[in-house]
Amino acid sequence: MATEVVEQEANTAAAGATGLAGLDAELQRGNAQLAEAGVALRLERRGLRLGLRGPLPCRRGSGRFRVQRLSLGLPASDEGLRQARRELRRVQQELQQQRFAWPSVPQAPMPAAGRSAAARSAGGVAVTRAAATALDAALERFERQFFEDPRRSRNPAGTRTTWTAAYLPYVRRLSARAVAARLDAPLLLQVLESYPAASRSRQQCGTALAALAKTVAIDLPADWSARAGGYGLHRAQFRQLPSDGQVEQLVERIPNPGWRLAYGLMATYGLRNHEVFFADLSALLPGGDRVIRVLPTSKTGEHQVWPFQPDWVERFELPRLALEAGSLPPVCTDLRTTTLQQVGRRVAEQFRRYELPITPYDLRHAWAVRTIHIGLPDTVAARMMGHSVSIHTRTYHHWITRRDQQQAVDAALSRQRAG
Repeated sequence: MATEVVEQEANTAAAGATGLAGLDAELQRGNAQLAEAGVALRLERRGLRLGLRGPLPCRRGSGRFRVQRLSLGLPASDEGLRQARRELRRVQQELQQQRFAWPSVPQAPMPAAGRSAAARSAGGVAVTRAAATALDAALERFERQFFEDPRRSRNPAGTRTTWTAAYLPYVRRLSARAVAARLDAPLLLQVLESYPAASRSRQQCGTALAALAKTVAIDLPADWSARAGGYGLHRAQFRQLPSDGQVEQLVERIPNPGWRLAYGLMATYGLRNHEVFFADLSALLPGGDRVIRVLPTSKTGEHQVWPFQPDWVERFELPRLALEAGSLPPVCTDLRTTTLQQVGRRVAEQFRRYELPITPYDLRHAWAVRTIHIGLPDTVAARMMGHSVSIHTRTYHHWITRRDQQQAVDAALSRQRAG
């Protein structure tokens, strides 16, 4: 068997760069088809071997999924690719049936924050194994406590998405920047200030690192919140939000009927990318009140949303979503084999595919600004968007301030006219 493997690898190497380039192109085409079908798993070539990569159950049996690698032991050849595709289908089926089990031979997981127990270096400074292990332990304790928080137990899918999108990137950056593996307030501040001021990433980093500091008992500077700052749409961004007329026109660029409906749903209800596929749309039936319900499995849990503009329900033909089963694009929503983040990524990919000059979140921001202009109370709009009033106020500060000032001016002019 070992001799056969050596011969296969030798044959593959003899094929030269052209053969591997063709194989890589075939892998890319196959992975694009998997993405289009909503499958989160991918095939990849590592040297002269083929493997599988994607969200797989944690080996510790925690019930959580991580992006990991599964070695298939197959050569990078045409025959190896055919076998790898069969293996991918088998693994996908086992995941759907909750029968997947890791092979007895340990595989190499994808790199994750705080996983190396070996010596680290940052900026050319070597660190000791003991110090690196201590940093690993602190970061692992933080991750464990995050998932064990009873407040998150009601929505495991949303918890996984929150960790992956809003915590893990900043923990990874901290781990990469750690000099002498020293976890202290100066390191946290250094990581925070590596993000642009007043950016969303800086605000999220501040939240993530503040939670870490609480877990490991680090005293943060008194002005931490001020340094973190609120994220919002700065001047260059808010000028780019589409007008209502542009929103109506851009849908014509989408040839696929299912994605046209997804676009119209986001525009009319200000939904997050993934919420399109995790919402109760029965209220769109004829005679319904058109108030849709975002399901508890979404990122921020259940909430109800009203349409703004209401006439867009008919303009974008949204009642079809309640009348015709399967009218939305075929996206995998089984959270045992995918994540909310991956579902949302499918939507963003389609916007790029159709070369739309806006992002899905531009539709969400435009919806929020629309509610401000018509005078909807901030507390109500924030609840419909599934976030806190403080986040709402920080994000849309510019428009809220303008609205409040305009109301004050109108009141003053009204009093002047009455006098």
